[in-house]
Amino acid sequence: MPAALLTFVIRSAQSEWETLVSPPRQRFIRLIGFPSWRLSVQTGDPVIQVQSLGKTYTSGLFRRRKVHALKQASLDVPQGQIYGLLGPNGAGKTTLIKVLLGIVRRTSGSAIVLGRPAGSLSARRDIGYLPENHRIPRHLTGDTALEYYGCLSGLSVGEVRRRRPELLSQVGLDGRGRDSVSGYSKGMLQRLGLAQAMLHKPQLIILDEPTDGVDPLGRKEIRDVLKGLAAEGHSIFLNSHLLQEIELICDSVAILTQGSVRRTGSVRELTQAIEGAPVVFQLTGPKEDIEGTLQNHDGYKLRQVSSEAFEVEILAPNQADVDTAIDGLRAEGISIWSIRRRDLTLEEAFLQIVGEAAA
Repeated sequence: MPAALLTFVIRSAQSEWETLVSPPRQRFIRLIGFPSWRLSVQTGDPVIQVQSLGKTYTSGLFRRRKVHALKQASLDVPQGQIYGLLGPNGAGKTTLIKVLLGIVRRTSGSAIVLGRPAGSLSARRDIGYLPENHRIPRHLTGDTALEYYGCLSGLSVGEVRRRRPELLSQVGLDGRGRDSVSGYSKGMLQRLGLAQAMLHKPQLIILDEPTDGVDPLGRKEIRDVLKGLAAEGHSIFLNSHLLQEIELICDSVAILTQGSVRRTGSVRELTQAIEGAPVVFQLTGPKEDIEGTLQNHDGYKLRQVSSEAFEVEILAPNQADVDTAIDGLRAEGISIWSIRRRDLTLEEAFLQIVGEAAA
């Protein structure tokens, strides 16, 4: 379909939609120009504010069966950050994103996006969104796909064509714009989806599994793009099951399980050493004496650093366990150079927090 005809069809459909949905407000939007009516969130205000948010789905005969997808969920997403949302399957992550985008309505609580009610037309205009398992019409090329999505965002074909080369280069698709998307790999489709989310220069970009199906080199390139966007002042809210990716890229993280936000904070705050984390000893002495003293402790791991220097890790949930290990080492005449609790990985912290919620 020629680009001009495609633009006409899309804008005709948009015009019909605007007439049907809240006519007085939409006529006002149309009079002042679709892409120009954009409000900015006040400097310092969170781009997403969720307070005591609840969403209950009903089903069955007389809708008596209720599923509480979100229960009193609260979080604030600061401006200019890459903010990660983590949670097991069924935790409510997709429902939360749908509420923020206005795809489903909340049952209780409040959700504010860019200073406006979540789901409002003005808020959605300033959001770029890459859904999980997105589908791009197979008859399009990379170039025409961006024209298609750009027109849906209220951009002219000329504006899309000016932005397109830079965007395709940013996501690693330079020179592939004329290729049919039917020949794209899953990773290439993810890259093109990221480009369409960035196309209209949104204040907030919401990404659902952005690196799914992308090879390790591609994941690094996407991380670099997202870091660059954050440096330019964009705010990024992403949902991913790849904990390593979250750990590498996110400034802050929220852990959602059983419909509630259980913990929020920076990756450092979530992974810093806490009571119950493994204890690491740096020791000097005969290997057999060290093994005889500590190898019966849970989680025992020994690494030889030099001829009589060793690093040993054990599980010592409380201080009494640490004291017992120290007493045993000193009784054998083993020198203790240092003792510290090891920082958790994000995966360990995540499993611990989810486990506490399930208990």
